[in-house]
Amino acid sequence: MLTPERHRIILDVLKEKQSVKIQELVDLTNSSESTIRRDLTQLEEEKYLKRIHGGAALLQGKLREPNIIEKSAKNLHEKKRIAQEAASLVEEGDCIYMDAGTTTLQMVEFLPNGKEIVVVTNGLTLIEPLMNKGIKTYLIGGYIKPLTGAMIGRGAMTALEQYRFDKCFLGVNGIHIELGFTTPDPEEAAIKMTALLLSREKYVLADHSKFGEISFSNIAELSEAKIITDDVDKDILNSYGKNTEIKVVNE
Repeated sequence: MLTPERHRIILDVLKEKQSVKIQELVDLTNSSESTIRRDLTQLEEEKYLKRIHGGAALLQGKLREPNIIEKSAKNLHEKKRIAQEAASLVEEGDCIYMDAGTTTLQMVEFLPNGKEIVVVTNGLTLIEPLMNKGIKTYLIGGYIKPLTGAMIGRGAMTALEQYRFDKCFLGVNGIHIELGFTTPDPEEAAIKMTALLLSREKYVLADHSKFGEISFSNIAELSEAKIITDDVDKDILNSYGKNTEIKVVNE
């Protein structure tokens, strides 16, 4: 079977099923596993799909952004593991920035008790759990984005620029080997970008589903932050690991 025909079959299956395993494509095309892996690599480079563990998945729309409820229900176990690892990096006397997101929200539970730390955030959903934990917290002002509960806009940017951070912890919608970290909303991207610039140590918290995704607005290149994630495909890890440091949190 010629390469264009295999590629057509792969993309047709993805449009129908959203994701597909390598073995299924091997059977459908009567090709070897190595051939299918090369096809998936090429199609990912051409931005038609993203590789996932054992197969491939269809890319989400560049402007698509799930709401808080949708995000909270997805990959919760993985987010908790990532959050626990991120929280373990917080040290006595740290001033940290935690942005609006469901993985950063999970971080609050694991932040150290009895240590003097300060948190600055643009996430409304983080305020109550941080207060309940007794952590000194600053909420930056601005426009409240209903979809994510994030404070964005000029007011948020002006407030954020008053601070300097030991560490920042950010969520993203997409991680791409060439196009870096992305998110759908340009104003939210600007806040994340500024937080990175104002921080000494920079971390992106992202489960495996974010790899290969591309959203509308650029935040930063991969080299600008370390990634904390859960189990990802070995090929993906090797590829992305050339551009940034990746900490994989296993069971």
